[in-house]
Amino acid sequence: MEFAFNAEQELLKKSAREFAETVVAPRVEQMETTGEVSWECIREMAKLGFMGVVMPREYGGSGLGHMARLLVISEVARVSAAVGMTLQICHLGIGPVVDFGSDDQKKKFLPPLARGEGLATIALTEATGGSDPTGIQSTARLDGDDYVLNGRKVFITNSHVADVQVAVAKTGDGPRDFGAFILEKGMAGFRPGREEHKFGLLGCNTGEVILENCRVPKANMLGTATDGLRVAMKAISDIGRMGMAACGLGMLNACLEASVKFAKERQLRGRPIADFQAIQWKITDIAADLRSAELLCYKAAWMLDQKQRADGDIALAKLVATEGSVRAAKLSVDIYGGYGCMKEYPVQRYYRDAQLLIPSAGTSEVMRMVVARQALA
Repeated sequence: MEFAFNAEQELLKKSAREFAETVVAPRVEQMETTGEVSWECIREMAKLGFMGVVMPREYGGSGLGHMARLLVISEVARVSAAVGMTLQICHLGIGPVVDFGSDDQKKKFLPPLARGEGLATIALTEATGGSDPTGIQSTARLDGDDYVLNGRKVFITNSHVADVQVAVAKTGDGPRDFGAFILEKGMAGFRPGREEHKFGLLGCNTGEVILENCRVPKANMLGTATDGLRVAMKAISDIGRMGMAACGLGMLNACLEASVKFAKERQLRGRPIADFQAIQWKITDIAADLRSAELLCYKAAWMLDQKQRADGDIALAKLVATEGSVRAAKLSVDIYGGYGCMKEYPVQRYYRDAQLLIPSAGTSEVMRMVVARQALA
């Protein structure tokens, strides 16, 4: 069993860490204050090839695969989960075009996204819920050469900043009558609605997407009028959940590093608190969650790169990495004591950000359902 990364992956990991520490870190405070997306970070990620890491080379990507994507996102999220989330959701919007798009669709949409000329997302969740996509109420009615879309999407990451959005809507009354459509910024009847104000992941945009008699050319449909759920679920499973696991992994690394550093520096009774067993056990618990998440994430990403079906492994990786990041962030705040509640220290941000990783791309309960279904098959 091989646990080492190849030379290309090691270089990419180093590049992502340097980017996060030199470009992202100086902008974290501004994102925390304004809540706005950092376009400087977006542009630099595009220059480094991060936007197109799983995109084929012939369409402007680097085609390095899912393990490379995991390394990039986790390194970015180690410094800012908000930027890591923005990146991984852009991949989520790109994925359906890569997997289901026609050659014309790929040539039109992928190269600009790889160059960072716009962001992407997927608009799936509605007020009726996100865990059951069959409950989608948005409609798509064929009218000549266009589909007319009506509906409202909620809790959409990159809702107000994405130039390309893949939306799923009902195309008929049958249980599988759902289509997936590529929406372009500027289309009549397609606009952002309410922008949400979260307590964490500040610097990552979330909000509503409103469709009011939005005319979408048939040429913008991915696959057929009954492929929508298949398009959405492959994207959510392979890209969304794997990306959330990567964010959790990055946060676990951040929690361990911050806790170890503080424990070695903080003095109590003339000794560093790292000498005390109570602190050592907390650090051990963080390390245990980190190492468990690493192995699960690496295996799931490897399976994807081998073209193996990995639904259960991805769900388990997402469950352990995101739940683990919440536990680790809480322990980090405990280790810091009163300092952990102060905004000048990063662990309070980790605590807030980690909570938002749980519901994204499927709650922990849904992840348990997926894992159990595989185990009981």
